[in-house]
Amino acid sequence: MGLRSEGRSRRDARTWPLHIILVTVGAVMIVPLVYAVLSGFKSTDELSSNPFGLPRHWLGSNYTDILGGSDFWKLLGNSTLIAVATTVLVVAVSALAAFSFARFAFRGREVLFTFFTMGLMFPFAVAALPLFLLLRYLGLLDNPLGVILPQAAFGLPMTIIILRAFFREIPGELEEAATLDGCSSFGFFWRVLLPMARPALGTVSVLAVVTSWNNFMLPLLVFTDNTWWTLPIGVQQFQGQYSAEYARVFAYLVLAMVPALAFYSVAERQLVGGLTAGATKG
Repeated sequence: MGLRSEGRSRRDARTWPLHIILVTVGAVMIVPLVYAVLSGFKSTDELSSNPFGLPRHWLGSNYTDILGGSDFWKLLGNSTLIAVATTVLVVAVSALAAFSFARFAFRGREVLFTFFTMGLMFPFAVAALPLFLLLRYLGLLDNPLGVILPQAAFGLPMTIIILRAFFREIPGELEEAATLDGCSSFGFFWRVLLPMARPALGTVSVLAVVTSWNNFMLPLLVFTDNTWWTLPIGVQQFQGQYSAEYARVFAYLVLAMVPALAFYSVAERQLVGGLTAGATKG
């Protein structure tokens, strides 16, 4: 018993630093969120006089007034539409490209794949002016396609890299067996490969949705009219409109974060499972 207790004490001593780090990181992430939620239940005067304490009078009108208006829901719908369309496009195109890079041998394959990976090093700020001129020439300004298509293009490199690595782990014997059964290359991709790649597809889908949801610069560049504004632009405009009403701004920020947090809480298991699937194969 003594040796067992001593071994357990040593393990606890080794894990204490990790626990402290995790608690610290969790506090850094949670405390600002809790502060914003509580601040949204205060009046602006109380927030100035009592910035860190609990609300003396819980004021729910900051939240209900925002939810009762149509502007917030319109922005939410725009962000959802653009995020879903971007995700479907980038995952569909990337899956086909990754399948070609992973399962076919052709001249220049690695050069072309390297060309795609170079897109990870291409900052959006460099492409902003040429992209704006191109979208204006194509008539895609104030059009959701003006955001969906560039977002999908910028999401291709990372998505192709993740899916290619997963597709290459699929044993070649499976493809040979499918071919002997009369399955074409596309049939193998559609009927065998995609169902097996569900964890990886879920991972890249979550990443695409979150990236699109948080995108601020591209919608700001494309949408000059408020018809297709997204939530990040709405947060900026609301902050400018109610710059003196800090409590109402906090309430708007919290409500703008809720959909993303809810989606992530639902998709967290899929994201972690997809990221670890490659490590646990073979």
